[in-house]
Amino acid sequence: MVPCECLMIMKVSHKLLFALCPMLVLVFIYYSSGKLTLHIWGYKSHVHVESSVSLKPTKPKAKPKVTAGPNGPERYGTSNHFIRASFHMIEPVTVDIVSKGQVVDSAALDNQGFLLTLDAKLPLELMHRYENLSTGACKPGYAAAKMTAIFPKFVKPAPMFLDRNFKRLAKVNNYLPPFGLKTQERIIDAILTATKTYGLNPELDRLSCKRCIIVGNGGILANKSLGLRIDEYDIVVRLNEAPVSGYTRDVGSKTTMRITYPEGAFQTPERYEKDSLFVFSAFKPLDFKWLRHMIFREKLRGSEGFWKSVAQYVPREPSEMRILNPFFIQEAAFQFIGLPLNNGLMGKGNIPTLGTVAITMALHNCDEVAVAGFGYDMNTPHAPLHYYETVKMSAIKESWTHDISKEKEFLQKLVKANVITDLTKGI
Repeated sequence: MVPCECLMIMKVSHKLLFALCPMLVLVFIYYSSGKLTLHIWGYKSHVHVESSVSLKPTKPKAKPKVTAGPNGPERYGTSNHFIRASFHMIEPVTVDIVSKGQVVDSAALDNQGFLLTLDAKLPLELMHRYENLSTGACKPGYAAAKMTAIFPKFVKPAPMFLDRNFKRLAKVNNYLPPFGLKTQERIIDAILTATKTYGLNPELDRLSCKRCIIVGNGGILANKSLGLRIDEYDIVVRLNEAPVSGYTRDVGSKTTMRITYPEGAFQTPERYEKDSLFVFSAFKPLDFKWLRHMIFREKLRGSEGFWKSVAQYVPREPSEMRILNPFFIQEAAFQFIGLPLNNGLMGKGNIPTLGTVAITMALHNCDEVAVAGFGYDMNTPHAPLHYYETVKMSAIKESWTHDISKEKEFLQKLVKANVITDLTKGI
């Protein structure tokens, strides 16, 4: 038989356990609501962070209600983080963003996370960093530092092109094209096996400071005589089928890379510049099949599924072809511009223009970034849309995929804060 004293102790123990359990659950929920796990861009097996970001909820006046999200844990997108919270607050919570030791009140940020008050002046720490450089010298880390100053969540590391380790890239493997690589892993692996190289070129890759210019296709480039100035940059990025021959006085003659997709690629092989990289950007799964045909010199049967005729041949060796990291489309669309997520699928008005995607790529991979030939002036509908053809500005209004006004707001932030330099002053 169990002594009476033991029975009494057991009864007391059970009461204590019943009392402690609810308290422990409440403590766990409160703790979880304030802790956010940061998933930094990069390989799952290796993380390299150049600037840290943390979110610190301030203590609310009253204890907020806590509930699980409708689709499980809530997912918040940032420029280079996906922040997952186990719970979300029904009542608003003030959030401070800590970047490089500086605390930024969330009330000072717009919906995308940019500072509401933009200043082109260099922060004091940057002035000290660059003041001893000679005039005209490349400023290492300048674009990323300026971007972080106006967009505190920005984190620089993001590879320019896909390599054989692309399956480890956490940010793009959960999305279908154009925002990711889901369902395309096998064909991409075959393509990368053939290309064998995944950087710019040995000379450019060795540069400790890279000055890049993105040359847009805008009619504003005409008669500006910027060709020589454009050619001074280390990396000159051109887009789609914008020609160089016959326009060098205004657009320059140098091409480091040409970023395009099937419908935007030159259909006349002679128009490709020598010694330039063919950089492929996919907007739909079918695009990867097209690239495979181009690399393996396979005959393309018809053009079903493309919105216009596409090139049958690209005069480049596999080693001169690259696949642009789709993260730049994802980041430009959902973090920088704030386009509709649409469950991660291409939809009306949620695809950034290729020019903005290229700028996003440059912010992560170049030390200084300039642009030329950007800017749609919708107040001049009869002005030329492109520098090389007679299509008018009014044609851009027919675009189904782009939100030109929201995209322009983003680019204006970069110019106003001197993150990028606009040579043609059209933004």
